[in-house]
Amino acid sequence: MAHRWKNPLTAADVTPKAAYLNRRQILAGTVGLGAIGLAGPAAAANMEPNTLEEITSYNNYYEFGTGKEDPARNAGALVTSPWSIKVDGMVDNPGDYALADLLGGLTVEDRIYRFRCVEAWSMVIPWNGIELADILAKVGVQSGARYVAFETVVQPENMVGVRRRVLDFPYVEGLRLDEAMHPLTIMATGIYGQPIANQNGAPIRLVVPWKYGFKSIKSIVRITLTDKQPPTSWNKANAREYGFYSNVNPQVDHPRWSQATERRIGGGLFAARQDTAMFNGYPEVASLYAGMDLRENY
Repeated sequence: MAHRWKNPLTAADVTPKAAYLNRRQILAGTVGLGAIGLAGPAAAANMEPNTLEEITSYNNYYEFGTGKEDPARNAGALVTSPWSIKVDGMVDNPGDYALADLLGGLTVEDRIYRFRCVEAWSMVIPWNGIELADILAKVGVQSGARYVAFETVVQPENMVGVRRRVLDFPYVEGLRLDEAMHPLTIMATGIYGQPIANQNGAPIRLVVPWKYGFKSIKSIVRITLTDKQPPTSWNKANAREYGFYSNVNPQVDHPRWSQATERRIGGGLFAARQDTAMFNGYPEVASLYAGMDLRENY
């Protein structure tokens, strides 16, 4: 059931494709700031989408190197076709699904989301994707499932970072089932109406806009439904700095830097930092964490 997240944008609101590559031509009024559906003071400001060039040239994808330019330089070697995703665990219809079969019959939606990295920089990205809830409904979630685990592809011959063992690969991530089923959570297959670039997580990646970017795992090849909290790569690497939840929270600093403000990519060398919004400006997810200590459950 698509369109759980009510976005009043229509085809008439879409910026012409020719303007996508020229950031200065995309005016706040053109994309309809009030219509994007983002809430909160920080979300309401600076909602001009980043250019495709910025989005595809400034990335974290450690399988292709640790520098921000490394993924764009090295990810061309990633083999994305054919592509299949193993769906297993507590599901009614487990199996190895060709990507087209898994997504067949489901609705691709346009979502303009704020993206906030744990390193305290941010972008605004116009994604194209399918609500994860629709994919999970298609495979059938069993009643005892409580979490969704994800795994990234490993192609050692094509991924220089895997050969260097920057992390313990394959990269793995996870969400609570209610987080995965929230209407804001999507599986993205495109940006600006184009197939998602390799360095951004082709051919399909998770996008959870109220969490730090590393939660939005790229190039997914496995989805597992489980009743146990799954391990996550950065938590395994350094549990003190990277918790399971990793919700954007200006009141909980990273041990080595403040999260109270962020640097907007594309804002220029002398652009002022902007305040970080709780849950990255998506207050509609707050009920998911009612009664939780968000400093303890960081």
